[in-house]
Amino acid sequence: MYQNRAEALALALPAAVFAALVFLLPVVVLLSEGLRMDASWTLDAFTAFFSESLNRTVFMRTFRLGLEVTAVSAVIGYAAAFAIVNLPPKGKGRMIGLLTLPLMISPVARTYAWIVILGRTGIVNKTITGLGLSNTPLRLLFTETAIFIGLLQLFLPLMILSLISALENMPKDAIPAARVLGANWFQVFWKVILPLTREGLVVGGTLVFTGSLTAYITPAVLGGSKVLMLETLLYQQVSVANNFVSASVIAFMLIVMSFAANILLKRLATAKKKR
Repeated sequence: MYQNRAEALALALPAAVFAALVFLLPVVVLLSEGLRMDASWTLDAFTAFFSESLNRTVFMRTFRLGLEVTAVSAVIGYAAAFAIVNLPPKGKGRMIGLLTLPLMISPVARTYAWIVILGRTGIVNKTITGLGLSNTPLRLLFTETAIFIGLLQLFLPLMILSLISALENMPKDAIPAARVLGANWFQVFWKVILPLTREGLVVGGTLVFTGSLTAYITPAVLGGSKVLMLETLLYQQVSVANNFVSASVIAFMLIVMSFAANILLKRLATAKKKR
């Protein structure tokens, strides 16, 4: 135990300074590039960025796909987490192990696997042509659908694991009590399960949404240059156009959206809790 708070702060100060110099300072320098022009602070870089229709389209696509992946992950996550929590201990442990296994595999390998599945000669197209549903292979790669599927597969385990933890901390007699009182399953979920597991939903939603916004490999491989996301556009601005001002604007928006999503989810959870 420390004798006083001053000693504790003195011991933590070197670590805080190191973290600020190594992690915060580069981010601040990067973000300031989009706010400074001709030695003055201005929002002209943001105005110029959104004045181009391509940039507006990419921004809305990234935001929309992030919301869609998060919403679908929450729906599937609740169903999967509820089923896993109600398994016997041995089965629950095995299922959690299977969920964590993909997280140990490189996102590059997991993303390239979808090329084999969704390619013109992949499993999906072979099945479609084999059943006579189409005479020619469908264009599944380099579409928003391919990016959505890749992001969902990439981040769904994070949502399920977060909801499993929340469901395990929920009182065991809450659902039976609600059912005895005459609540149907929709009412049980909306009035009992959702309020008691909102912390897990906030954590899972934040991880999935921010991960979908900032992922690069999956949009780059499954979307290519035909379906740009903010991450791939940022890479193009740096490596191809050498436009660091536009890149800093994109980085600024990604960071702001990530923090805003976390704050909004926490506010929604807190508002429901107060009610």
